[in-house]
Amino acid sequence: MLHSMSTTVEPVSDRSADEVNEEIRALWRRSGGTLSGEQREEYQRLVLEWAAAGPQSVEAA
Repeated sequence: MLHSMSTTVEPVSDRSADEVNEEIRALWRRSGGTLSGEQREEYQRLVLEWAAAGPQSVEAA
């Protein structure tokens, strides 16, 4: 089975990673711990936004 990749460019988030993370947590709270198909799509979008909003590089301690 082949999966197609989206060619749509998503805009970079204007929100901080913390703000997006809070929205992810709220989604899980609203769902009661089980995401519907529509909620899974929202979760995936939020995770991508969260990753884009995070720091670009992490320095080793």
